[in-house]
Amino acid sequence: MTLEQLKQLRNEIDKIDNEILQLVNKRAALAQQIGLIKKSNIIYRPEREAQILARVQQDNPGPLDNARIAQLFTEIMSICRALEKPMTVACLGPQGTFSEEAATRRFGGAFTTLPCDSIDAVFRNVESGNAGYGVVPVENSTEGAVGRTLDLLLQTSLTVCGEIQLPVHQSLMALQTDLTKIEKIYSHPQSFAQCHHWLQTKLPGISNTAYINTSSNADAARLAAQDSHAAAIAGKRAADFYGLKICAENIEDDSKNTTRFLVLGTQQVAPSGKDKTSLVMSTGNYAGAIHKLLTPFSVHNVSMTRLESRPSRTHLWQYVFFVDIEGHQKDANVAEALKELNEKAAFLKILGSYPAS
Repeated sequence: MTLEQLKQLRNEIDKIDNEILQLVNKRAALAQQIGLIKKSNIIYRPEREAQILARVQQDNPGPLDNARIAQLFTEIMSICRALEKPMTVACLGPQGTFSEEAATRRFGGAFTTLPCDSIDAVFRNVESGNAGYGVVPVENSTEGAVGRTLDLLLQTSLTVCGEIQLPVHQSLMALQTDLTKIEKIYSHPQSFAQCHHWLQTKLPGISNTAYINTSSNADAARLAAQDSHAAAIAGKRAADFYGLKICAENIEDDSKNTTRFLVLGTQQVAPSGKDKTSLVMSTGNYAGAIHKLLTPFSVHNVSMTRLESRPSRTHLWQYVFFVDIEGHQKDANVAEALKELNEKAAFLKILGSYPAS
């Protein structure tokens, strides 16, 4: 390729950049106009954003893959959304947690993070209005449900208005990379469980008593940064925040390890065309009780994607059942199934309908 050809290509790129600049600003101006017309405090519309992402990925001609296109348009929507009104999202902190990464994946980068020291605090901050939305972990593909999130969902007035599925890759990090100098490891209990085989194989000299539980992986990284004989298990982002070196990457026992997060808010979400509904229910303790509860889903052709039991905490040996189904509660078949279920269940609470991840 000659220098003249290279110059022509760069000139084309400059021309396209100017066109992108004009179009992005035109889109932002239209978003501002919409904000003035709808006169609402609600600026995040999960169903609308899900439809946009689905459409641009379907129309994507390449060479950028759909994941990159989704990332690009998520950021564009995030910036345009921020022009309407600043947004605050509560999630487990401090900086560098998987919860923060999940929030960024959903909302883009144009929002303010409200770091919380517990899942309870995330719920409280959204309920009180300190944050517009909250992001909490609800289940992991290898370790199962996050019990505290389920317990709080049963009690809260908040609505589930979105979900995020985040591939979770764990790294061992410390102030130095000499594994023989590590005497203790900080991490969240679920991360220890996710990396159990690697730890037993690669660091057999460290006893279980030297595994120190923390409220989050990012907090583990913060503590490890204060001790030259300590390490942390966390995401790579945490190493950047706290000045740690990566000793080993991808140490999780299951390479497909994924955590599902829920987005909590105060709004009801309209149908997007590809939705999921979460609910919690209970029944009396008699033969065939569960079968009776699940029958409406079968009769009305509603697919159930998750069933999780949890102690009710009100009576000994009584349980509630958390259920995810395909479809929106306003879909005709789902609405009929929920109507019948409401007649049969001792207790029923719709946690929310939202775009499926």
